[in-house]
Amino acid sequence: MSSQFVVRVSLAVALMGAATGAFAQDKPDKASQAFMSMAIEGNLAEVAMGQLAQKQGESADVKSFGQQLVTDHSAANQKAMSLASGMGMTPPTEPNKKHQAEAAKMAKMSGAAFDRAFAQHMVADHKMEIAAHKKATKMKNEAVASYATESLPVLEQHLQTAQSLSKAGAKGGKPAM
Repeated sequence: MSSQFVVRVSLAVALMGAATGAFAQDKPDKASQAFMSMAIEGNLAEVAMGQLAQKQGESADVKSFGQQLVTDHSAANQKAMSLASGMGMTPPTEPNKKHQAEAAKMAKMSGAAFDRAFAQHMVADHKMEIAAHKKATKMKNEAVASYATESLPVLEQHLQTAQSLSKAGAKGGKPAM
């Protein structure tokens, strides 16, 4: 074989590999899309719950945490929506049905009962979110993995705050809901 032929074949193989790689970036895998949908729905749910905490909560700490949720999850959602759009996805525009049902249940509460239920819900919800984000840090789609990695410290801080609120509510002498 001539060296020119080998160079041409090598170049063709390299170009095909590059084209395949570019195509793979255009068509994200289903796992990446599913994670991004879940993340966006979660962000939307946390914003709604944060707004509810500001309205229905009794303690200043719950109201403050509600504001923090709105601020942090609104910022995270802007990044997530941009990433999802760049992946060619049509991002969700509202929380999923489960999140909506939880918000409707919480909306019927107020005062100390709301504070306890809210804190417990935020602990459970952020534990699930952290687990999903940790798993997503290992995804093939680098942009999705990066988003998940960048989101983790804020989610972990939210979990710590929710756990503190939950413990404070339990010390109030009333049974947790």
